Amino acid sequence: MSEALDTLADATLLGLAVPDLALAAAAALAAYLAMRLVLRYVIGRVRSLAQHTSNRVDDTVVEVLAGTNRAFLVLAALLVGVGMLDLPERWNQRVGQLWFIALALQAGLWFTRAIGFGLRRYEQRHSSASMTQISASAMLMSWSMRTVLWAVILLAVLSNLGVNITAFVASLGVGGIAIALAMQNILGDLFASLSIAVDKPFEVGDAIGIGDLSGTVQHVGLKTTRLRSLSGEQIVIGNTDLLKQTVKNYRRMDERRIAFKFGVSYRSTPEQLEAIPGIVRRLIESRPSLRLDRVHFQAFGESSLDFEVVYFVTTPDYGLYMDEQQRLNLQMMREFARLGVEFAIPARSLHVLSPEGRRAVAKELAAQEA
Repeated sequence: MSEALDTLADATLLGLAVPDLALAAAAALAAYLAMRLVLRYVIGRVRSLAQHTSNRVDDTVVEVLAGTNRAFLVLAALLVGVGMLDLPERWNQRVGQLWFIALALQAGLWFTRAIGFGLRRYEQRHSSASMTQISASAMLMSWSMRTVLWAVILLAVLSNLGVNITAFVASLGVGGIAIALAMQNILGDLFASLSIAVDKPFEVGDAIGIGDLSGTVQHVGLKTTRLRSLSGEQIVIGNTDLLKQTVKNYRRMDERRIAFKFGVSYRSTPEQLEAIPGIVRRLIESRPSLRLDRVHFQAFGESSLDFEVVYFVTTPDYGLYMDEQQRLNLQMMREFARLGVEFAIPARSLHVLSPEGRRAVAKELAAQEA
């Protein structure tokens, strides 16, 4: 038995002593089991903590750690075991490079999982009728962030392996600039779509106004936004051009402010003019959906005595506003008729001089100049 142990102790495999290989294998197995146990304990503790908190950081940590690749744990355990062997210097350097590659790849997987989890949470928070826009924007953000992440990891790995990446990075920079210049309009619309999705100045179904255009938002895509105008046709406008203009979102109005004027005849008496504001006030305040701001005898017009009325419709419904304004106009006509007040009719007087009159005016002007 002792001879067999001595023979085994002196045996070598691939130039390494068998006892050293056995010790390395035991260390690798122990490291693997320890990493699994520690990982399971940490995930369990953080998950338990997440159930008693309202923030999403601990949920993200649980999601990320749960995605730890088992192949990474196996590779890390093997590297721990290999590190216990007496290897030549160049192999030790290779082991160090393998450690860097393994950690970089696992970090990339963790960050990729975190990006996916964060974007899913974003979609859940902003799920609405504009879900198509949110999903497309989330896909764009996911693709952009993952591309940048893995490009950085690839460059870091190549640099660790001794590859000169300076020229490669310069080439990528020049190529990226060329592509960006060639696709600047498309990229501008893509990022404008992302801005609309994040900032949400409007959503599908909102009634908006852009300059001289107005309509209901039907679709917000990666490049264009489509509106259905009041007259029925579809308006397609680029997202970049849309955000360069002032957008009026009528759907988000809490109430509608209405200001209008009317004029009555100069034959009206001061007592009648004094009674008009009270009549208008009573008519507006009798409607539960209206709130009066002010009514005043404003000015002496060319052919009328002018009043100005300002009131609020307590809902943004345009149809309700038109119904209330029509009802108010008819009631004012009836009340003014009972009061004996006439609405003013625009009129102008034209005085025509006879030939004798024109000559007399000409002589008078000549005398004044002399």
